Amino acid sequence: MITIPHKSKQFLVFLIKLLIVTAAFYFIYDQLANNDKLDWSKFQNLLKEKFSILGILFLLSFSFANRFLEILKWQNLVSFLKPISVGESTKQVLGALTTGIFTPNGLGEYAGKALYFEKSKTKQIIFLNLICNGIQMFLTILFGTIGLEIIGYWKWSLAILLLAFAICLLALLSKKFKIKGYSIEKLIDKINEIPKRIHNKNNFLALCRYLVFSHQYYFLFLAFDVDLPYLTMMATIAAVYFLASSLPSFQFLDFAVKGSVAVFFFGKLGVNEWIVVFISTLMWFLNVVLPVVIGSYYVLKFKPKWN
Repeated sequence: MITIPHKSKQFLVFLIKLLIVTAAFYFIYDQLANNDKLDWSKFQNLLKEKFSILGILFLLSFSFANRFLEILKWQNLVSFLKPISVGESTKQVLGALTTGIFTPNGLGEYAGKALYFEKSKTKQIIFLNLICNGIQMFLTILFGTIGLEIIGYWKWSLAILLLAFAICLLALLSKKFKIKGYSIEKLIDKINEIPKRIHNKNNFLALCRYLVFSHQYYFLFLAFDVDLPYLTMMATIAAVYFLASSLPSFQFLDFAVKGSVAVFFFGKLGVNEWIVVFISTLMWFLNVVLPVVIGSYYVLKFKPKWN
C-alpha cells in the first residue's frame, strides 16, 4: 500500500480546501455578473431611494436568525451522538454549506458535515442530516400545498395530496421490503431511536426557521412597494418555495430557480418581473452568499478527523 508523507498530505488537504473556497466564490461571482435579468443601474437607483440603515439591519436580522436556527437544529440533533457547542455547530453548518454550494441540491453538505466526525460515525451523521433537512422539506411541502390552494391552484394542490397519499400507502404496504438490507420499517425504527424531546425541538426550530425566511421574503416585497394582501403574499411565497425546492438545482443557482418560479406566480398577480428577480437575488445573497463567505473561513481552518 502506498503511503503519502505527512507534509504532502497536509499540502493536498490545503489545495482541496482552497479549491472549494475558490470554486464557491467563482460560482457566486459568475451568477451575479452574468445574469441578463439583473439591471444593475435600476437596482442601484432603487437602493439609493430606499436606503435605510435600520431597514438593512432589520433584513440582516432575519438572515442571522435563519442560519442561527439551523445551527441550533444541528446542535440539537448531534446531541443524540455527543454534545457539541453552538460554536462547533456553527463551524460545521457554515463549512458544510460552503462545501455544498456547487453540488446538486447541496449534497456536498452531507459529506462536509461528516468530515467533522470520526469515519465510523459517517452513516449516523448523514442520517441526522437527512432528519435535519427532511423536516424542513416536509414543512415546505405542507405550507406550499396550502399556499397553492389559497391562491387558486386547487388542482395542483389536490394532485399533490393524492400523490402524498399514494406514497404513504405504498410505504405502508412495502415497509418490510428490503433493498440492500434497508427497509422503511428499519428507517422508522432508526428515527424512533432518537429521543422524542430531540424530535420535538427539531420540529419547533424548523417551523421557526420557515417562518423567518418566508417573512424575510415578505418584508422585501414590502420594501419594493409591492402592495398585496398578507395572506395572498404569504401563500404565493409558500408555493414558490415548495415548487422551487422540488426542482433539481445547485445552491449557487438557487436564486435563478426560485426567481423563475416566483416570476411565474407573482407575474400572475401583476408584480413587475425585474422586482421579483431582484428580491429573489437579494434573498439568495442574504441567506446563501453571506453565510458562504463566513463558511469559507471555516473551510480553510478545517482539520479532517478522518485518518
